[in-house]
Amino acid sequence: MRISRAIYESLPWVYMLLGIAAIATSYLWREPLWAEALAVCGLVAIVLGLMLALRRRDYRIQQRRYGAELEDED
Repeated sequence: MRISRAIYESLPWVYMLLGIAAIATSYLWREPLWAEALAVCGLVAIVLGLMLALRRRDYRIQQRRYGAELEDED
């Protein structure tokens, strides 16, 4: 399954924005159990978004540096 490039490129930012929204909601919503669960989910979403963005950046830097050699190693 392929998705469009615009959606693919925006996914890390969407994950981070959802994480920030979840943390903000957990701060405003004073139900203890749900607030903690939202905060944890928000933190996980932020970390996953950052991890995805950094892995893509590193891959692109390596690909630029070494060319097509990375794709030939299958």
